Amino acid sequence: MTDNPSASPVESVDRALLVLQALARAGSRGLTLADLASSLGLHKTTVHRALQALRFRGFATQDAATGHYVLGPSATLLADDFLSDENLPLMLHPALVALSGAVDELVHLGVLSGSHVVYLDKVEPERSVRVWSAVGRRSPAVRTALGRALLAYRGTDRAALAGYARADEDAGQAPGHAAAGGAAQAQIAEAAWAAIEAARTRGYATEREENEPGISCVAVPLLRSGAAIAAVSLTAPAERMTTERITWLHGTMREVLPPLLPAGITLP
Repeated sequence: MTDNPSASPVESVDRALLVLQALARAGSRGLTLADLASSLGLHKTTVHRALQALRFRGFATQDAATGHYVLGPSATLLADDFLSDENLPLMLHPALVALSGAVDELVHLGVLSGSHVVYLDKVEPERSVRVWSAVGRRSPAVRTALGRALLAYRGTDRAALAGYARADEDAGQAPGHAAAGGAAQAQIAEAAWAAIEAARTRGYATEREENEPGISCVAVPLLRSGAAIAAVSLTAPAERMTTERITWLHGTMREVLPPLLPAGITLP
């Protein structure tokens, strides 16, 4: 007797997974038991058993008012846990190494934490670049290309930037920067807004000597379902970061990174 490669080895598990997929497609409106059974071509009793198991573990819930079944919190948390700040550096490190090798520049991986960017990983090129960054260090999001790339693809509006600019007051500033006053905060917010708008148009963000004297960066967001969950930047001495080279660097990021990203993570 030969195995049928098109048949699931465990039918009950397969049916539960089919129910999960159907609930995910249905979104917040959910589906009735009858609709689920009809769409999957299964008996209602079979689907009900699968739903009971899914509800027990929080992978499905039932709306008390409508009786519709919807995806539960355990299901939606799976991807969040998989792509958590703790896991991202390990999963993305090979992509960062490949990018650094392709352009011979310093590469950072960062995420938003409140009004700041936290550096999760850093890959040094063969030619050293002396910068203030370190894994675990925080920098005001509005001053960094990483932060601007993230804000551009997180639905940030202009009004919200005032709060991000105020983060400069209490942040441990990079050498050469003093705490920002009210007028300076407004100037920072305006510059950041222009950079964020540009990032939304071209798919990458830049920063020139705003976070650290003599250093410039270009960054791309890593998107999940269209929203930024992290960003990757290239950092180099400002004199190397001409308009032409930034365009080339961005093109190289778009070429090198996508094949090495986890499934479901994309660039703009």
